[in-house]
Amino acid sequence: MIAHAIAALVVGWVYWNLVSPVLLGVWLFCLVGAISFIGHCDRKLAGAENTRLTQEEFYRRTTAVTVVSLVWCVPTSIFALYGTLADLLTLWTAISALIVGLVLIVASAPLGTLIFTSLTGISAAATCLFLGEYPAAAMIVFFILVVTTGTIESARTYMTARIAEAGMAEKSEVVSLLLREFEENQADWLWQVDTKKRIRSVSPRFAFALGKPLEEIEGNSFLQLLAGDSWESGQFSPSLHELAEKLKNRENFSNLMIQVTINGRSCWWELSGTPIIDERDVYVGFRGVGSDVTEQRESSEKIAYLARYDTLTGLPNRLMLNEALRDAMLYAKQWRTRCAFLMLDLDRFKAVNDSLGHQVGDKMLAKVSERLKELMGENAICGRLGGDEFGIVIRDASAKGSVDALARRIIESLSQPYDIDGNTLYVGASVGSAVGPRDGKTVEELLRNSDLALYRAKDEGGSEHCQYEPTLHVHAEERRKLEASLRHALERDEMSLNFQPVVDANDETVVSFEALVRWNSEEHGFVGPDKFIPLAEDTRLIIPIGTWVMEQACIEACNWPSHVRVAVNVSGEQLIEPDFASTVIGALSKSGLEANRLEIEVTESIFLRDANVARAALEQVIALGCTVALDDFGTGYSSLGYLRKLSFSTIKVDRSFVQGAVQGSAESLAIINAVVAMAESLEMSTTAEGVENAEEAEFIRKLGCKKIQGYYFGRPMPAHDARQIFVREGLRRA
Repeated sequence: MIAHAIAALVVGWVYWNLVSPVLLGVWLFCLVGAISFIGHCDRKLAGAENTRLTQEEFYRRTTAVTVVSLVWCVPTSIFALYGTLADLLTLWTAISALIVGLVLIVASAPLGTLIFTSLTGISAAATCLFLGEYPAAAMIVFFILVVTTGTIESARTYMTARIAEAGMAEKSEVVSLLLREFEENQADWLWQVDTKKRIRSVSPRFAFALGKPLEEIEGNSFLQLLAGDSWESGQFSPSLHELAEKLKNRENFSNLMIQVTINGRSCWWELSGTPIIDERDVYVGFRGVGSDVTEQRESSEKIAYLARYDTLTGLPNRLMLNEALRDAMLYAKQWRTRCAFLMLDLDRFKAVNDSLGHQVGDKMLAKVSERLKELMGENAICGRLGGDEFGIVIRDASAKGSVDALARRIIESLSQPYDIDGNTLYVGASVGSAVGPRDGKTVEELLRNSDLALYRAKDEGGSEHCQYEPTLHVHAEERRKLEASLRHALERDEMSLNFQPVVDANDETVVSFEALVRWNSEEHGFVGPDKFIPLAEDTRLIIPIGTWVMEQACIEACNWPSHVRVAVNVSGEQLIEPDFASTVIGALSKSGLEANRLEIEVTESIFLRDANVARAALEQVIALGCTVALDDFGTGYSSLGYLRKLSFSTIKVDRSFVQGAVQGSAESLAIINAVVAMAESLEMSTTAEGVENAEEAEFIRKLGCKKIQGYYFGRPMPAHDARQIFVREGLRRA
């Protein structure tokens, strides 16, 4: 830019009195603009030696040089017409200085120099010819030819030097790579072989790694030493074949894992190498570094195993099962067959885990996995999904009934007794299956649909196999919508309480009411308790719903006579909450109800979730003055231990035993007699559920039950109707 400025001053000095100042000013303005444009282009090309020049950048730079050249053609073609030959030669001298500067300084961009030289030189020569100065024109043309030749040769020299420099940099990079690997990767030794792959320049550490003296290694075959005893048989690892190919093809390689045999022991080495080329460009062998990575390899294999296998059972985990199912689906698509996925869940396993501890549960899972392995053939693979859930992939399930047959064998096998630590234990299995691609075209769809089928099998009581049906999707969607509505039921004031009376067996007066929650949804209408209560427990919505029920029941009980209690059912999810006792205190405080008028009803199943936590929570409630009733005794996991450890006030006999005793079932009759006798000895009361007529009431009364509950004395009713019972009793007494 400085050179252009000086040349521009020369033009102004020579033609100041010859050319119009306006014309000179316009030309100078154009020159400044052109120089600024080319400067802008050059600044964008800063560091171009480290990047690839784009076609757009090339055209922009060429255009900028052309514009500058055309601006300098104006003095030689227009201004020169107003002056003498001496003025033209003075001008050409200034332009020649610019040309020589381009040749010397911008050797890496010869095209720009050629464009500038050609345009300005042709313009000056043409002007000389027009003025009749033929020797001057010839001199200018000769100068153009000399400069063009010099520019091309200078560029060629520059490019040759840069290519040589790049080659040296590449070789230096290879050496640096080997040294860096030697230092950073803690390589143990150097190795070198000749053109026949024989060891040369043995490193002492290399000899130590091979377990042989230096003199035995020098000149021996590199590959034979690595193969060990397997060299004779030719049965060596594929990694050695890969190394042989690299050496044969004279390819650079880095971090190549090689399985070698050293003194009969299998090891893993990591090798890096590069061909050796002498000063005459002749290949003379290979040189590289290496290290023993056996321990790291074993650790990596162990990590890979843990990532794909379950440590407890040794079965494939969820990740590997997903991969196996994906392969099975590809196989089915390729050969137009069917594959299947079975998802199974153990029945009653939670009871074993909670009652006997996780160690016994883990041993049972290990035995379950052994039985599953025995049932798998070459066409199936089983794995553990997590917890007590397992999955089975059947690669080819085209045979009719093959999926159901395998599921039945699984259920039968897993239902057999288990002997663990002196305990004879029983669990069952529920199985859900989905067939691809009929029931799903992706892994995710098959997993989801088999899970829906398993959910149906569990709903049917367990120890069942259910195949996926499209209706299951409808049920799942219905359940999802029902759950969404249930989450807003309380805030929409859709919940209400009904009360069923419990009467004294002798005088048939009401002694308590059982509070029963009802849900009348705006979206779904009336939803039965058997439908929404299990859903609330699964989603833990039972906790806020249960709190609301307890508060409303206590508030309503304040409207009854002081001797009448209210019974509230409590689920296991509520009991394991740390603040359950606070919930009870809050309900009593908010309503003003005496604690002895609140009875908490629980079932035996709560002790299977976390017996210690449940018992502690109930003990806190009893300490407040509330009573606790054991509901549905005899239908679940009955244990006298519950009655011995906790002071129940009432044992409720399930309606199935009541109906059975009335119909003459000796077993039901014996159970009721036993429960009544046991309750009397423990100073507990008994309540018979499900009494529907006078004959049943009289029969139960004779068996010794203290309280009776059933449709004969009243169905679940709204709070207003429950109050009317006391009005009628008062009138009857009057």
